[in-house]
This record gives sequence, structure tokens and C-alpha cells, in this order.
Amino acid sequence: MSYSLVKIVYFILYIRRIVTDIPGTTDATFGREVVSYETPRPNIGIHRFVFVLFKQKRRQSVNPPSSRDHFNTRAFAVDNDLGLPVAAVYFNAQRETAARRR
Repeated sequence: MSYSLVKIVYFILYIRRIVTDIPGTTDATFGREVVSYETPRPNIGIHRFVFVLFKQKRRQSVNPPSSRDHFNTRAFAVDNDLGLPVAAVYFNAQRETAARRR
């Protein structure tokens, strides 16, 4: 059993990372990274994150999106025969201001 994890950011849906073929008994470090992680920009402000987990029917090649921005989750799932998500998480994150050193 394998899974695909899609990390989506912003309301315009900007892809931060895509990992596929994650064995069901482990975590994303054992999967195949299709789109490498990209840190949020700018470094200030609130960032909205959505993690979407799809259960893959089999190990398969997943076509990476042509662009990271304006990502369409539904179209991605249809294009890669992923079906409906089995889990999703949404949260807001804001970087803490570092204390100045003296």
C-alpha cells in the first residue's frame, strides 16, 4: 500500500512539496519526492498550509505539475488516478521573530 502526500500553501494553492509511493507503515522520508520542498516566502506573515493524503492504488509514476503556483488539487488527482483524499490537514503558521543577540 502506497500513499501520495501533497503539501499545498496559500489560497492560490502553491505547491511546496509532493511525495509519492510512501509505504503505509512508514513516513514521507521513505517515499519518492516528485517536487522538492520549497520554503515559504516571504519569511514574515501568516502562511496557510494544507496537507492532502491520497491512497495510491499501486506504485506509479506521478506527473509533477507544470508550475508550483495556481495548483488544482482535483485536476492533479484525476490526472494521476488518485481518487479522493483519505486525509487532509489545514493550519496557519507564522514565523516567530528571533530575539536580537547582544
